[in-house]
Amino acid sequence: MKNKNSFSMKEKDIIYFDNAATTFKPKRVIDKINDYYNNYSANSHRGDYDISFKVDDEIDYTRDNVKKFINAKTKNEIIFTKNTTDSLNTIVFGFFKNYLCDGDEVILSSSEHASNILPWLMLSLNKNIKIVFVDSVNEKLCLDDLVKKITDKTRVISIAQITNVSGDKRDIKKICSIAHAKNILVVVDAAQSAPHIKIDVQDLDCDFLAFSAHKMCGPTGVGVLYGKYNLLKNMIPFTYGGGMNLNYNENSLELASIPYRFESGTPNIAGIIGFGETIDYLNEIGIDYIENKVNLLKRYLLKELESIPYIKIYNKDCEGSTVIINIEGILSGDLGLYLNKNKICVRSGKHCAKMGDNKEDTVRISLYFYNTYDEIDKLVKVLKDKKSIYEFIKN
Repeated sequence: MKNKNSFSMKEKDIIYFDNAATTFKPKRVIDKINDYYNNYSANSHRGDYDISFKVDDEIDYTRDNVKKFINAKTKNEIIFTKNTTDSLNTIVFGFFKNYLCDGDEVILSSSEHASNILPWLMLSLNKNIKIVFVDSVNEKLCLDDLVKKITDKTRVISIAQITNVSGDKRDIKKICSIAHAKNILVVVDAAQSAPHIKIDVQDLDCDFLAFSAHKMCGPTGVGVLYGKYNLLKNMIPFTYGGGMNLNYNENSLELASIPYRFESGTPNIAGIIGFGETIDYLNEIGIDYIENKVNLLKRYLLKELESIPYIKIYNKDCEGSTVIINIEGILSGDLGLYLNKNKICVRSGKHCAKMGDNKEDTVRISLYFYNTYDEIDKLVKVLKDKKSIYEFIKN
């Protein structure tokens, strides 16, 4: 019998180093999802019967679990969305579309994921606001440049806690302190940080925060939008329909309380229930253990890659779980296909972002706690076979 904490994908004959894109799911999370579909597959907030009540209880359990996981003040500050992208779009178009005025400025970093750039750019096409980009130095955010670019027109800083390409880890608590001293709001993209480090939104004092379940051993199709409650009261729902209203008639609409007004229609019930189990699983392992294990694996990976003279490493000084490489004269996509031939899964290309001061396509190796030193050794052995690499590219 499989251990309930095992990962079925780990039994496949592959080495998986694309964890920044999505992660494997433990068997217990899959079992929890199947339990919903097999035993109480009712809708939420719809039925006056036991299995519907159980659905509501499970969703409420997950909401409370998320609240504790990020130390929000109340579970009413936790909104379920589809993913980080959906959360960021809801923040931009549900809150800042009405908050920002002509001439206001939004600060982003040059190495943000597209999901934290494109919504702001689209908003700037419809409102007379200015997008200001902060520079990076050696793939790390330049905090001095951020401070320098704050003006009396700056209204919001929207920034990843850890970037998805270089793995640059930002001091969000310090950024929030600087911003709030000037009445600037801070939005945090935590898609890459929530799986790896302890997040305490009250300690950080961020105003909004977004992340996805699937990057932290949870189901796809579930995201979290955290917002300070006094700000959520001024956020306008992104979609309208069942479950988000109390009463309506031809002339008026009374919205449901927060967070339900932002969760119209049938949600990803199975995913949300599975995410509750995911958080239980991560809590049992310990987020500190996860952070330490990934740091050890990355340190070992960097040491081994540095022994290969033709491997270019772009982000040695960044703290996240990613290592970005290239081989001179070989396209990143070709190197990715070569590794795939050897049953090693990595990501190649621009990764929905650009690496600060670097414009090249790259190969991204991203780690999680279930990766092993043996897997790294196999990757390094394949990369050291320079003759096979060039023969593969040639053919």
